[in-house]
Amino acid sequence: MTASPGPERLARQFAFLQEADRLKGILRATPVLEGARPENSGEHSWHLTLYALVLADQAGPEVRIDRVIRMLILHDLVEIDAGDTPIHIAHDPAEQAAREQAAADRLFGLLPDDLGADLRAIWEEFEAAESPDAIFAKSIDRVQPVLQNIASGGGSWVDYNVTFDQLESRVGAKVARGAPGLWPFVRDKAKAFFDAF
Repeated sequence: MTASPGPERLARQFAFLQEADRLKGILRATPVLEGARPENSGEHSWHLTLYALVLADQAGPEVRIDRVIRMLILHDLVEIDAGDTPIHIAHDPAEQAAREQAAADRLFGLLPDDLGADLRAIWEEFEAAESPDAIFAKSIDRVQPVLQNIASGGGSWVDYNVTFDQLESRVGAKVARGAPGLWPFVRDKAKAFFDAF
């Protein structure tokens, strides 16, 4: 039988969990399906884990969906401090990366050292997008907002004057890299939307 964690460890675990709840207050550019309000980053992270579970058959044979789900539930935690940066706005990627690294230092630092290091490593792997798991996770992260925007009458595409060519280059390439079977299906839906818009 494993010994129960001591009160100090539990206090750090609960401190992290309470801080993570703030992700629900970070609003994204993409609306919820009804288009009634912006999606928050907590909802987005949950929805992506469901996407990964349901679309696991679109992953390559070397992809471990349990690891993808871990990445997706953690990937936007840094937005608690760094905020959400919509993909279709001009921004300084180096400045954004620095804000996110500082946020990761603080947030994962709330946890006991062993657990913080483990979760930080998963987050770093997602950010690097080099392993098969991370490449698939990035694809899922890009495909969900496309379908949300279609379902809500354009959503953030309208707000940011996004063109189909921009969508293809900024999103399509990343989706196709990790989930090549998904992009043609999603691309056709997006193209039909832009052609009709």
